[in-house]
Amino acid sequence: MLIERADVIITSPGRNFVTLKITTSDGVVGHGDATLNGRELSVASYLDDHVAPLLVGRDAHAIEDTWQYLYRGGYWRRGPVTMAAIAAVDTALWDIKAKVAGLPLYQLLGGPSRRRCLVYGHASGKDLPELFDSVREHLEAGFRAVRVQTGVPGLDSVYGVASSAAASVGEPGRYDYEPARRAASPAEESWDTRAYLRHVPSVFEAVRGEFGEEVALLHDAHHRLTPIQAAKLGKSLEPYDLFWLEDVTPAENQEALRWVRHHTTTPLAIGEVFNTIWDYQHLVREQLIDYVRSPITHAGGITGVRRILDYAALYQVKSGMHGPTDVSPVGLAAAVHLGLAVHNFGIQEYMVHSERTREVFGPTHEFAQGGLRPSEEPGLGIHFDEELAAEHPYEPAYLPVNRLLDGSVHDW
Repeated sequence: MLIERADVIITSPGRNFVTLKITTSDGVVGHGDATLNGRELSVASYLDDHVAPLLVGRDAHAIEDTWQYLYRGGYWRRGPVTMAAIAAVDTALWDIKAKVAGLPLYQLLGGPSRRRCLVYGHASGKDLPELFDSVREHLEAGFRAVRVQTGVPGLDSVYGVASSAAASVGEPGRYDYEPARRAASPAEESWDTRAYLRHVPSVFEAVRGEFGEEVALLHDAHHRLTPIQAAKLGKSLEPYDLFWLEDVTPAENQEALRWVRHHTTTPLAIGEVFNTIWDYQHLVREQLIDYVRSPITHAGGITGVRRILDYAALYQVKSGMHGPTDVSPVGLAAAVHLGLAVHNFGIQEYMVHSERTREVFGPTHEFAQGGLRPSEEPGLGIHFDEELAAEHPYEPAYLPVNRLLDGSVHDW
């Protein structure tokens, strides 16, 4: 069964997505997610100009060979653009293979290891009352794990805090949290690390006091801390029994995690900006982290992330795949199929896509009892509506740039 066409589709039903559609000579269609938030057109060009022409005429069933062909054959390896493009091809080919087999994708990956994948939602607020409302809303919606982000006194805008609390989870007025703003250039935000470190422990003390010990709580520092600041935060949060503390320091300096690990027992999650197994080699082998965060969309697809998770399993490190709304429903569906199958699944990030996005992509996975489970449809379980997608043209949107109070650029 040969690949006949590979089409790149850009749509923006509330935010920008890049989708690869592969069609075989037998008319079977598979979809892959190639979205790279704020750099979407780079991946679209890479696919259109350099990858799609190479796919035509190839065996659609030769997934591993195609992965190696695109990874090794391109010579310039790794990087988010390359690996997002490979991910889209890989996911689309797995979708095709499962459809031809007449099975939901997870069955081809070894069958289910669990009944459903535990997920966490995003609760946020500019102050404690607003945060409590958001946590309560998520718990009432059925979440059993919640990421907690809050405003910091003295700062106008803080990562992870939704701009409006007026609407419900997944509805257009809030869209929970989408930081990429539609504009010709990035917005600039201010940051004060000392104010943040003073404030966050009191937030978790209040949340535990209000909601008790059973709900799993997570927090994302978003690469903003030095190693010693990260260690201080992890230690200060130990009394509140976090499920994990995410991206405490820029993980390119992997030795930095040794300092953090030495000072705190708070579990650590790292890697949403990583895109190959090589990024994790030292962190996993030295057991400096507890969860790997790379999404299927940015790390070489199902084939690439499965390699990462199989390696992580040797060291009792679990999955915690990145899954905000800058991963399309195609990427989320792939993550849920893989998460259901692998033994060392930990948790899946789950931001509910807007109604417009769900209408375009037609996902069929089900949320219940605090978790996601894919449908029993063959393939990924996605019904992509190209006509509706065409009604939502691309609009430039960029993630913010962060500056310290003295004006110097900082990690966002």
